[in-house]
Amino acid sequence: MSSSQGYGLLKGKKGIIFGALDERSIAWRVALACHREGAEFALSNAPIALRLGQLDALSQATGAPVIPCDVSSEEEVDKLMTAVREKYGKIDFILHAIGMSPNIRKKKEYTDLDYRFFQQSLDISAISLHKILHYATEVHDMVNDGGSVVALSYIGAQRIFSKYSDMNDAKALLESIARNYGSRLGDKKIRVNTVSQGPTMTSAGSGIKGFDGMYLFAEKLSPLGNPSADDCADYCVTLFSDLTRMVTMQNLYHDGGFSTNGISEELIADLARMYSQDDGLS
Repeated sequence: MSSSQGYGLLKGKKGIIFGALDERSIAWRVALACHREGAEFALSNAPIALRLGQLDALSQATGAPVIPCDVSSEEEVDKLMTAVREKYGKIDFILHAIGMSPNIRKKKEYTDLDYRFFQQSLDISAISLHKILHYATEVHDMVNDGGSVVALSYIGAQRIFSKYSDMNDAKALLESIARNYGSRLGDKKIRVNTVSQGPTMTSAGSGIKGFDGMYLFAEKLSPLGNPSADDCADYCVTLFSDLTRMVTMQNLYHDGGFSTNGISEELIADLARMYSQDDGLS
């Protein structure tokens, strides 16, 4: 943003931000950007993440309460919505920045997945969006007409990145749920979109084997380079604002052009140098 003071784009708006862990996480940066733009919100993450992260510092910086919630539990999602409704009444935006793969953590190859872990990946990373929307809109009716829901995705939903393993499938399901719910909430003018963020240096990303290579490849292929977590936060602010009130059911690529660019001159030059070196050694 060109102004550190913000533009008041979210003044008077209230919301929930899921998934902030530490200052490197995108959800953390979204929270700071939403605070800058005048919003009030609750922060939520799983109890174990709250113990491992630094969310108290973010709470102090933004004045946001922290409400633990294991999104794999319907009961906990229900309780969270009750607590948020009691504090804020109806809300205007939700950020879903939740993703976890036990198979990736355990370095399980895609062709040799632990299926119990696979179900956990889908449940936490994708089906949780359905639960959140169900309890927020159907059970508690707590999202104002014209509200906005954004879930963070990745191009692994469309293209296969081998080291991304079962998260490729989880992101594809996440995007499908967003489209399905977006079509059903249109009568209330509630928007549901996914943002397909380019590789970002976060704590979650660094846990993926080969992430450095994925990051460098995208940096060289993207005409604008890889977007930062703060870049993504500013983009999410626009989607929460009234400026994008007619955008819904979209998977929006925020990746510096990576998703559209076929090749870059820099990559061609690098490949040419690599092959010429190989020829020299042979």
